Amino acid sequence: MAKSSSKGERIEKLVPDTSVIIEGMVSRKIKSGEIKPATVLIHEAVIAELEHQANMNKTIGFLGLDEIKHLKELSAKFEFELAFAGLRPHASEIRNARLGEIDALIRQLAFEQDGTLLTADKVQAEVARAKNIPVIFVEIEQLQRTIRLEGYFDDSTMSVHLRENVVPKAKKGMPGNWTFVDIGPSQLAREEVKEMSREIIEEAGVRKDGFVEIERPGSTIVQLGAYRIVITRPPLSDGWEITAVRPVKKLSMDDYKLSDKLRHRIKEQAEGILIAGAPGMGKSTFAQALAEHYAEQGNIVKTVEAPRDLMLPDNITQYAISHATPQEIHDILLLSRPDYTVFDEMRNTADFQLFADLRLAGIGLAGVVHATNPIDAIQRFVGRIELGVIPQIVDTVIFIRNGFVGKVLSLKMTVKVPEGMTEADLARPVVVVNDFETGKLEYELYSYGEETVVIPVSSLARSKSPVQQFAASAIEAKMKEYVSNAKVEMVSDSKCIVYVPENEIAKLIGKEGKNIASIEDRLGVGIDVQALGSKMAAEGEERDIAFDAKISKKHIVFSVDGIFANKNVNVYVDGDYVMTANVGKDGVFKISRKNKIGKLITDAASTGDGLKVTVSG
Repeated sequence: MAKSSSKGERIEKLVPDTSVIIEGMVSRKIKSGEIKPATVLIHEAVIAELEHQANMNKTIGFLGLDEIKHLKELSAKFEFELAFAGLRPHASEIRNARLGEIDALIRQLAFEQDGTLLTADKVQAEVARAKNIPVIFVEIEQLQRTIRLEGYFDDSTMSVHLRENVVPKAKKGMPGNWTFVDIGPSQLAREEVKEMSREIIEEAGVRKDGFVEIERPGSTIVQLGAYRIVITRPPLSDGWEITAVRPVKKLSMDDYKLSDKLRHRIKEQAEGILIAGAPGMGKSTFAQALAEHYAEQGNIVKTVEAPRDLMLPDNITQYAISHATPQEIHDILLLSRPDYTVFDEMRNTADFQLFADLRLAGIGLAGVVHATNPIDAIQRFVGRIELGVIPQIVDTVIFIRNGFVGKVLSLKMTVKVPEGMTEADLARPVVVVNDFETGKLEYELYSYGEETVVIPVSSLARSKSPVQQFAASAIEAKMKEYVSNAKVEMVSDSKCIVYVPENEIAKLIGKEGKNIASIEDRLGVGIDVQALGSKMAAEGEERDIAFDAKISKKHIVFSVDGIFANKNVNVYVDGDYVMTANVGKDGVFKISRKNKIGKLITDAASTGDGLKVTVSG
């Protein structure tokens, strides 16, 4: 029979395993008087496993080594000997620690030394009892307690920021209306921060609502009840730091006072929702309210989170993507067939692709993304997902500002001529983004050459320059694939003049104009090629000159002062540069009325308004 220890019982040889070392239970029970050992015997396998974890920069390794150091300090005060025994395990045994190799070595030491095994691992305790090894099993329930971190929070605290050599600080208030204040009397020592880290990880291991979500070299992310906790340490950070965030208030959909139109959209139509906003604005709080709203309507609702920090009822299953691959989450959701899934938060390309894949499979989705304005949330998909697929994935963007719904956008695909362009043959597939409440067109997304552009329509109403500037830049980059230097002037959204070195014009145009025709088809704009010298003249300092313009059957004939003979002059319509022409020796230059530039100048000459001629120098 295995013997157990009553409080204060003297134990000759206490053999703790890794589980109690990492969680600091040995020193705690000795200090409380629950255990009075003559010798604490630690197997070299425990040291090797902790060393391995510490070398991988995992928190549990450092915490375990700190516990052993603490036991050394306690040995004189509580009159026990700290000793080490056993052979250091092989590398394969350390790698297979999860398979029980290290636990087996520790049990063997307790058996050989006639010691008492101390463990918090239920399986380890049962195996020890089966082998008639004396064992003290610490029940998990005994470990639950209020940890020091919780003492820094009050009802108005949004987040707590603890760092070594810095006074503890907290954000207090509500999203969009908070203050950053000191919440401690003095700076925290490194040992204090490390001890709080130990407490957090211990609690996460024993509480039903606690999880170590992500363990990486240099950082640990923990979800502990309502607290989302990030622990960082050197060498990732320059000191030990704990950041803990907690929802200040739990809201329902009724608290957001949504319009009837938006309520109907959420209930009946919206199945690809993006919940966007800046950090701390209340995105996750809204996502939580939306998930509960769908569940209350009798839907099967699940969440995908990293970490699992949404506070939801038991009828909503929460999956941690940090503990699975995107493919595993994909398979689980397709096989379990939820009506709605909340994805909180989408950060990297794999997350966005998983969102798109699940949405195309027919699952209703609400994704949470960081964005400083509503259109940024849609732009997060550009380049990751085909443009034409975006409206099938996302139909509604709900932007959260200061804890409330600030703006709502809706998306749909259509074929049209983009705003700011005039030629009917430039029609193309366009993603139109409207203000959901007013129906006003706000943005357009479409392919322009080889780029996908997002154009604010409101700016096009004031000026064509955003479209033309982007087009000029894209065309100029394309031209430089053929010539050594190029400058581009946009005459309109469908016409441009390209200036290249005179000796490379023929190369750019190609035999029978095949090169330039191919480029025009690819870019969707008409291109007029001119010598770069005339462009340089156009870029110099300019002054207006007097002129007389007459419209004949085939030309617009300009007459200027004879002093400008053989010089280049620039023609402008309504302040926009149109073309550069060379003045003949008689002070006359002609422009054909057949092309689009000629038609533009003819219209201006007919009214007598908006037409000017300048000369450089």
